[in-house]
Amino acid sequence: MTQATAIEIKAFVPARDFALSRRFYSALGFQECWASDDLAYFTYGTCSFLLQRFYVAEHADNFMMHLLVDNADAWWQQVEPIAAEFGLRTVPPQDQPWGMRDFVVIDPTGVLWRIGQNLPA
Repeated sequence: MTQATAIEIKAFVPARDFALSRRFYSALGFQECWASDDLAYFTYGTCSFLLQRFYVAEHADNFMMHLLVDNADAWWQQVEPIAAEFGLRTVPPQDQPWGMRDFVVIDPTGVLWRIGQNLPA
């Protein structure tokens, strides 16, 4: 029997204001590879997600994304001024008890992003 192979997994990130969220993710450096009226495909290197014109407060307020990076502090320097420009909440980088250094940015819809790097063991 042939073993099935997984190629990729992507999250569908909700957007209350689809146009605003598209501008935000583009400003962060994500590349919008294609878009329709209700869906946009964003990539950053080999990472990707789908932004959808969909909003339910209970869903968006409990939706989280995690982006693993090589240098959380360098990413913070890139993300923090853009988040401030968009009026978004952030939490600066800090070492976490689970072995990561990360920071938080909450996107225009309320989606919480943790952007962090693994700490040496």
